[in-house]
Amino acid sequence: MEGLKAVVSGFFDRVASRLDKLDKKSLHSYISRLAQERGFLETIFQNIQEGIMVVDGEGLLIYANRSAETLAGFSYEKIRGRSVLRYLRDWEWEHLLEMPESSNDGWARMVTREIEISYPEHRVVAVSGRPIEVEGVGISGILIILRDVTKERQDEASALESERSDAVKLLAAGVAHEIGNPLNALNIHLQLLARELREVDQEPLRESLSELVSIARTEVERLDATITQFLRAIRPTKPVLAVEHPTEVLHETLKLLKTEFENRRIAVSVDVPANVPTVHLDRSQIKQVFFNLVKNALEAMPDGGRLNIVFSVDDTYVNIAFCDSGAGISELNMRRIFEPYHTTKKEGSGLGLMIVKRIIDDHGGEIEISSKLHEGSCFKIRLPRSERRVRMLKKGAV
Repeated sequence: MEGLKAVVSGFFDRVASRLDKLDKKSLHSYISRLAQERGFLETIFQNIQEGIMVVDGEGLLIYANRSAETLAGFSYEKIRGRSVLRYLRDWEWEHLLEMPESSNDGWARMVTREIEISYPEHRVVAVSGRPIEVEGVGISGILIILRDVTKERQDEASALESERSDAVKLLAAGVAHEIGNPLNALNIHLQLLARELREVDQEPLRESLSELVSIARTEVERLDATITQFLRAIRPTKPVLAVEHPTEVLHETLKLLKTEFENRRIAVSVDVPANVPTVHLDRSQIKQVFFNLVKNALEAMPDGGRLNIVFSVDDTYVNIAFCDSGAGISELNMRRIFEPYHTTKKEGSGLGLMIVKRIIDDHGGEIEISSKLHEGSCFKIRLPRSERRVRMLKKGAV
């Protein structure tokens, strides 16, 4: 409620400061013009399809349009000035409210996720949140945009087929044909070589050559993952979930990229707190997420730099943040970052982050992005804790 009072008070303070400079006719004209402009903007906000909400730092509702009321299933007049957390408990707004003001340090911040709701009707809603500051009033809040993407999700496969998937399929088929056969031959011969090395009498030589063969086979697997990435882009599969330790999956991914870290002069640090809980995840898909995020960070630091990977845990999620010291992301590119085929790289396909978002959405998680030009970017993914999934399943079964 304090946020509402501050808005009203700020408006009347500005009007009152000008009263002594206006005659009766001018004052009437001034107030009439303000009312017309407010009515014009209100008409626009009330007729757009996207839901718009503004909450203050305590989660109190400052504004909501009709679309937001429809999508969220509440009445703005009834809960105005009250906490949205109280009425939308299952939406998990806490992470939005934790975002600091973007104006303080120059970092542009955005949280995006998709949620599935059953009330007032079954929908898939894309939720994005950005910190804002109301100029002239001195209060901060979070602008939340709600968009009904139910039909988009239903038509996603056919849309990819009808638009650009044919070109990607052709490319994927060509890559699979041109690379797949040599890779198979390499793998077979490396297996034969490993078998022959068992007969080498000199133990130091045998161990040294065996290590080289092992590295070569790892690189073959990495090339095979490149083909898999294209296939996943055009034929997405639902995750096969199992109880896993995300820290183990990360270390496996970093091991594959060890040579690249050294070649690019990238210092990597991993911060893992004690007792990180397990997560229900598809091991190969989450490894693909980690691989893509690390590769993006490496490509953002062509002249060397630092990659910090930090695990954290809260009551709901296991959080993994990938923070680099690279070039950063512009405001325009951040808005399009998950669009297919959108890339700022000369040789990029524009599919990597689209695949990352799809996998995280399928795991019931969310992604937060922070970036500042010329200073770096941070991609934080949140994966639901295993015990939380168990509670949700039990609740739904009752």
